[in-house]
Amino acid sequence: MDHLLTNLTQIGFTEYEAKVYLALLHECPATGYQLSKKSGVPRSMVYEALGRLAVRGAVLESVEARATLYRPLPPDVLLDRYQEEQNRLTTGLREELEKIYQDTDEDRVWSISGRRATFLYATQMLREAHAEIFAVLNDDALGSLENEFQGLCQRGVAINALLTGTSNLACGQIARHPPIESEIQQLTGTLLIVQDNQKVLIASTNHETVATITANRNLVLIARQFVWMELFAQRIYTRLGPDFVQQLDVEDQKIFAGLKE
Repeated sequence: MDHLLTNLTQIGFTEYEAKVYLALLHECPATGYQLSKKSGVPRSMVYEALGRLAVRGAVLESVEARATLYRPLPPDVLLDRYQEEQNRLTTGLREELEKIYQDTDEDRVWSISGRRATFLYATQMLREAHAEIFAVLNDDALGSLENEFQGLCQRGVAINALLTGTSNLACGQIARHPPIESEIQQLTGTLLIVQDNQKVLIASTNHETVATITANRNLVLIARQFVWMELFAQRIYTRLGPDFVQQLDVEDQKIFAGLKE
């Protein structure tokens, strides 16, 4: 019950309003006196809470000879109405804020913290891509962004991805990074996205997720070149015979062997 109380307050109910509404779901119709006992809201405050709930349309009331009775608006109707209101508010707010916001390319390096914030930013970059995406993706990142990459495929955006896990992408130029080298280079928790050769996001997701974002031309080119060279090296390897590999150092042979896994 505590989590329901918390969630209702997060969508705009006061604590007393939430308690009264939850009490009504358990017992209705009910008088203000009954709701005060059921919810634990003081009688001096329960009618004020009911009045605010009535104004927002969350409760219905029936005035009878002895007392006014209350019943709740059904939860599905209440939440549908709330969702519609939030959608209208968000749409209007988005349009107004976009008129104010000026997004300019600059050389600064920015950082954001937290998995949710990082993946929301990555999602936005993928949605804004027009020509190409270069990426390094582990299984967690690929799972979280799978729908966005499917959208890129449908829009004809060129995908160039280096995968460090076992999952796969359905389209694009894909290469799987050797597991041994991924461990050595500490790539197993790395998320890298280069959007249209204009912006790069690099995040470490091993522990606490921290991402670096920049439109700095030099850094964007280095990140893109890293992925391109990895894809290029694997294309070359597929054309090399076993004699060439045997001439390499033992550690390098292990890395090439990893390309077959």
